[in-house]
Amino acid sequence: MHHYNQVYINGTWEPSASSESIPVVNPATEDVFATVPAGSADDVDKAVTAAREAFPSWSATAPPERAKYVTAFKDALAAHAEGIADLISADLGAPRKTALGFHVNAALAKIASYVEVAQQYPWEEPGDGVTIVRQPAGVVAAIVPWNAPLSTPVDKVTSALLAGCPVVLKPSEVAPLASWALAEAIDEAGFPPGVFNLVSGEGPTVGEALVRHQGVDVISFTGSTRAGTRIGALAAGRCARFLLEMGGKSANIVLDDADLDQVLKPSVLTCFANTGQICTAPTRLLIDRGRYAEAIEQIKAIAEQVTVGDPATDVDLGPVVSRAQRDRVRGYIELGITEGARLVTGGPDAPEGLEKGLYVRPTVFADVTSSMTIAQEEIFGPVLSVLAYEDEDDAVRIANDTRYGLSGMVWSPDQDHAGQVARRLRTGTVRVNGQNPGLASPLGGFKQSGIGRTNGRYALDEYTQLQAITHEEEAE
Repeated sequence: MHHYNQVYINGTWEPSASSESIPVVNPATEDVFATVPAGSADDVDKAVTAAREAFPSWSATAPPERAKYVTAFKDALAAHAEGIADLISADLGAPRKTALGFHVNAALAKIASYVEVAQQYPWEEPGDGVTIVRQPAGVVAAIVPWNAPLSTPVDKVTSALLAGCPVVLKPSEVAPLASWALAEAIDEAGFPPGVFNLVSGEGPTVGEALVRHQGVDVISFTGSTRAGTRIGALAAGRCARFLLEMGGKSANIVLDDADLDQVLKPSVLTCFANTGQICTAPTRLLIDRGRYAEAIEQIKAIAEQVTVGDPATDVDLGPVVSRAQRDRVRGYIELGITEGARLVTGGPDAPEGLEKGLYVRPTVFADVTSSMTIAQEEIFGPVLSVLAYEDEDDAVRIANDTRYGLSGMVWSPDQDHAGQVARRLRTGTVRVNGQNPGLASPLGGFKQSGIGRTNGRYALDEYTQLQAITHEEEAE
């Protein structure tokens, strides 16, 4: 058992004001293997107060000096990369190779990208009779999800700190342990007291206290649309800025000139990555009706080659994160069958030989229509819905026919044509022919997928305020 019985406030580890703790379950074994503090509103108040006291000095620290601290933080994380990967594998259920590559190494690359961006950011620039200054926006509350337990906290914390904003981080209570590794690296890097603070706890307690706190200037949230809209309403009530990255139901359009042999495998594997627990996952695969039957057979074969099992072994997918999440995903699979979708492979039962552990069979549905629940709601598990379209206009209509708009994909050997279709999609990111956007590209959603953008200079924009300082024009 690992007992994390302290929170990190004002540069020191100290006991929480609450004596309660939250059990952390290994989803592969269903055993409790750690505990973290169930923090309180008193912890939040103390952390926000520390951050506010740190703000004048940290906001006045020159951007290159802030970048040195962040680089030291990255180096400290990198020095413990293997151990952090082990932690994520046990906490989230990610296969070891996924934990190291998809989670830890990606987080390190993100920090390096932010440092590079900060060096080129226009902190001050001349205007017409004014100097435009980008001032730190204030204290940031970073509220993060469980599915990316290191990279999302790293994203928010790094960009806010580089912008000159002290941070109070609230990890998910479901998979929180990577945030302790992050805090230990911050401590090792020697940041000034109060610049970074960590308070764990339940959303209705710690999360609400952070969002409501008058000392918090910016709330940065990644998670469900339900929680995000609640946060937005509370923040708007006191005129606090908020940045929301919420749910997705991304469409993947395979245009009629695309080569199925080339596009179907990456389409399926991208949907199932991280056991389907990615908000940008392309969970709706759109195929033209003339090739639909052929595509379904190929998709079935690809999905059935995906291995599921103990994350300590060489498998593609581990378990989902929790019993509640497993039951939720299985419930959607059962609902898909009830609503008339054709089960191609997978299903609601546990994978063979994996009755213990929170495992879900990689599942593919065919004959899905936009009116079905599995085509409209975010499942957050390894479930792919395949829909048929009649023509290009129909494909675009289907793709846009959800309340979400976070990501999407378009495949065609004609890059210009694919780009034209991409521009018709109401979504924040469109990957053409499987190309990943750069680390500095804006990430965020249309519609109920969110408000604001992260990554690169776009994240720094969210954590700064524009200030215009007038000056007299020099005489010629």
